[in-house]
Amino acid sequence: MRAGSTALTRLLACDLDTFASTYWAREALLSSRADRNDEDFGDLFSLAAVDELLSRRGLRTPFLRLAKNGKTLPESAYTIGGGVGAGVRDQISDDAVLSLFADGATVVLQGLHRTWEPVARWSQDLAAALGHPVQVNAYVTPPQNQGFADHYDVHDVFVLQVHGQKRWSIREPVLPAPLRDQPWAERRREVEEAAAGPAAIEATLEPGDCLYLPRGYIHSAAALGGVSIHLTVGVHGWTRHHLAEALLDEARSCLGRRREVRQSLALGADVARPDAINEDLEVTREALIQALREVPVDRVGARMASRARDSQRPEALSPVSTGAAVASLDLSSALRQRAHLMLQTHPHGERGAMQVRSRAGRFTVPPEQVGALHVFLDADWVTVADLDPDPETALVAARSLVRHGVAVPVDA
Repeated sequence: MRAGSTALTRLLACDLDTFASTYWAREALLSSRADRNDEDFGDLFSLAAVDELLSRRGLRTPFLRLAKNGKTLPESAYTIGGGVGAGVRDQISDDAVLSLFADGATVVLQGLHRTWEPVARWSQDLAAALGHPVQVNAYVTPPQNQGFADHYDVHDVFVLQVHGQKRWSIREPVLPAPLRDQPWAERRREVEEAAAGPAAIEATLEPGDCLYLPRGYIHSAAALGGVSIHLTVGVHGWTRHHLAEALLDEARSCLGRRREVRQSLALGADVARPDAINEDLEVTREALIQALREVPVDRVGARMASRARDSQRPEALSPVSTGAAVASLDLSSALRQRAHLMLQTHPHGERGAMQVRSRAGRFTVPPEQVGALHVFLDADWVTVADLDPDPETALVAARSLVRHGVAVPVDA
């Protein structure tokens, strides 16, 4: 099983292989609480969590937005300053939110994968299982209200019903698998026409139910008799279009080394006339095609690795207590690798040093500590003494790994 797979399997009424072959990026899937081991999502989020975030965490925009009748309300309608000693002007006003919510506005808590720890931990495991970056928002809808009209998203979504009931209407895409620059607003008329027709799925989600929608599926939802809360997990899937972008970036860099492409156009060239540039364009086209064929797959992989590292954050750590722990490390101290680092090592220079790249940044490991680095990376956890036969080298290596956010003291 892939790392973090239980974060995914808990959402599904089918096994992982069936989901991968039948539903992923293809078909919508409704998994009821009864079909998924009668488990709810109370460990991730709740009504109490909503109130905690809105009134006691000093939450600021853009971690909150409000919507009514399909339109997003201006931030000035629900933000104020923080008062004496906290004069930041865009903090959430719980009084304003109360008034607007009572008047029918939907509360959207954005970026819960950054602001609410249970969601943050689970969503990192989910991203690892999917192999694609995720974000998590919560939608809190008043009774008998609808926050947004029929639309489609440009990313896959999992909808986790947390509290109350919500009626969902799902329709087939008008544009299958849309890219991020192909939003539904550009096809508003087609979406509206599709929304007037019969739904592929009509369902009332109860707490513990989960709905999976590939990008492009048209949907709308309305709360029923009480307050409804659901989590929307947006899966920002890697696509072949991303590979094409990486290929073109590499090919562009190769083209600069070709003299025929660097060649100036003729004196007096009129680049606005197709017939005047046609011959030069064909030379350039052939050079580009050849450059694309010559791009090594490892160069594309390196570009994608960089984008993947930037797309998510590693496991949260406690900067102050971890920093204090650096000085107190001894040979008996236990260390583990920080989760979700996406760590890679590369030779650095000619003397045997290694460069470490991860979501925590990059740093160079000197030759005398490379052995300790490999020992650390090959084990689930180690004591400092395990890292190297020389106690001083082991301690120096351990302190460097902790200081650079790669190792976490087990007792910290």
